[in-house]
Amino acid sequence: MQLKRVATKQVTGGYALIDSLVRHGVEHIFGYPGGAILPIYDELYKAESEGKLQHILVRHEQGATHAADGYARATGKVGVCFATSGPGATNLVTGIATAHMDSIPMVVVTGQVPRHAIGSDAFQETDIYGITLPIVKHSYVVRDPRDMARVVAEAFHIAGTGRPGPVLIDVPKDVAQEVFDYIPVEPQGIKLPGYRPTVKGNPRQVNQALRLIREAKQPLLYVGGGAIASGAHAEIQEFAERFNLPVTTTLMGVGAFDEHHPLAVGMLGMHGTAYANFAVMECDLLIAVGARFDDRVTGKLDEFASRARVIHIDIDPAEVGKNRAPDVPIVGDVRTVLNELLRRSQEEGDRPNPARNQAWIHRINRWKQDYPLEVPQYPEVLSPQEVIVEIGRQAPRACYTTDVGQHQMWAAQFLKNGPRRWISSAGLGTMGFGMPAAMGAKVALPTEQVICISGDASIQMNIQELGTLAQYGIAVKTVIINNGWQGMVRQWQEAFYDERYSSSNMQPSMPDFVKLAEAYGVKGLMVDSREQLAGAIAEMLATDGPVLMDVRVKRDENCYPMVPPGKSNAQMVGLPQRPVKATATELIYCSNCGAKNVSTNNFCPECGTKL
Repeated sequence: MQLKRVATKQVTGGYALIDSLVRHGVEHIFGYPGGAILPIYDELYKAESEGKLQHILVRHEQGATHAADGYARATGKVGVCFATSGPGATNLVTGIATAHMDSIPMVVVTGQVPRHAIGSDAFQETDIYGITLPIVKHSYVVRDPRDMARVVAEAFHIAGTGRPGPVLIDVPKDVAQEVFDYIPVEPQGIKLPGYRPTVKGNPRQVNQALRLIREAKQPLLYVGGGAIASGAHAEIQEFAERFNLPVTTTLMGVGAFDEHHPLAVGMLGMHGTAYANFAVMECDLLIAVGARFDDRVTGKLDEFASRARVIHIDIDPAEVGKNRAPDVPIVGDVRTVLNELLRRSQEEGDRPNPARNQAWIHRINRWKQDYPLEVPQYPEVLSPQEVIVEIGRQAPRACYTTDVGQHQMWAAQFLKNGPRRWISSAGLGTMGFGMPAAMGAKVALPTEQVICISGDASIQMNIQELGTLAQYGIAVKTVIINNGWQGMVRQWQEAFYDERYSSSNMQPSMPDFVKLAEAYGVKGLMVDSREQLAGAIAEMLATDGPVLMDVRVKRDENCYPMVPPGKSNAQMVGLPQRPVKATATELIYCSNCGAKNVSTNNFCPECGTKL
């Protein structure tokens, strides 16, 4: 490792930690103090008083991890959070696992009992290094303060490069107190032997991928969270337009492609659009870009894109071939590989051609017409879908966070998000994520609208963070889609457990959310009619500080489409009724040969393909 060295001075290990964070561009830390980490907080106090950074005091350590996570997702920077030893450290575990599952760059600093007490079951001692080992990208226990600057530099490098992820730094109390000759380490030039993520794609595999793309008649671009992490939004659009590729995204990939674009097919998977799921089942080439073939995407794995050849582009070689063996594996950074594909294809004469794959595009567009996402309206009560659609209409460029459940899926279906404007716990599915993540995003983006879409069950997991929003004037707008249930649990109990609603009804002990918000010093609003909705959302958005809005919606509304567990993506339930036959004026294309006007029977008269 190449280190830039400057003159030494006598400092504590805690000072070395804080100074190293400042040198790595850290402006905000989310955390909660306690005995073992007090020497670090003492140095943090001095740095804050000098205006070097800001500490945001959360009300629960889990809120700190989710806030750091949201900060990282909104910016692409490494998020930072602090907690003390013992219960402080263990309260971080869910947030660390959330970041790990979704590949979010974070540096997590925990206090620890003094070195001589480690292993003695001292007060508030836990082996947080061992506890978190399966859910971090890397871990450190700093046993010598002279290692502090190097450890911080390595942690940031590891967290933010390759496949991003959380890195833990555990600091014994006496290490933070010990005075030593300090030699800072600047972030430039960090190199770790044995840690060299592959960035560029193999040229031979790039050529093979281009050949398959040119041969395909029904290709589909399948985009995951790796595209967001890589910042490959512009490259994905150029790539899709050059080869006229329909684009579907995972829950983590939402925002990687403009949902208003005519090639957009929306999200696929368990609660994806019908047309995205039909497309993935019928495609003859699946181009997976920064996606990991998650079970909520694939449904029954052996029937997922079963007719397709597969190109898989991912920076993590462990993901390539893990769930689906690709015909062309390309290990590398998504943005870099896409640029290589674009450059090579341009050199070989490929140009944007709207006529390419036209029969396939027409077929997908027909599915869009036949199976649209529906926004029901009921006479006496609001539907959750219309609430989310109205929020999206009034705040089209906001940064959205969600909790987990039905509201999360409706938000993913109906909100049209830009790059890094969709923040949701996808892999772990963590209830209580939404509001603290929104807090982190708003701290990172102080001039932009940040809206959390939550549910009445999820919001109560970390509702204490209203106190943090109030203390710092963090103007997060939180909307509770309130149906009085653990909504997704109720839907599954209805569908698969003969309507035995075991421990999923939240209504008997529902708090008055408006009064609760006001108790924290946050503005509260309640909406229970269609006539109130638009005005209340406008009032919420116009309010300077944080707002909590409780919207009462239809209690038994289900989230559709839905792929039942163990079924293929084509076996969705809850679809609108498809027209029985085409009308005389409709123009239908054969997906195989492109022949027109083939709607008179079930087979193409030109090539015999079943329609």
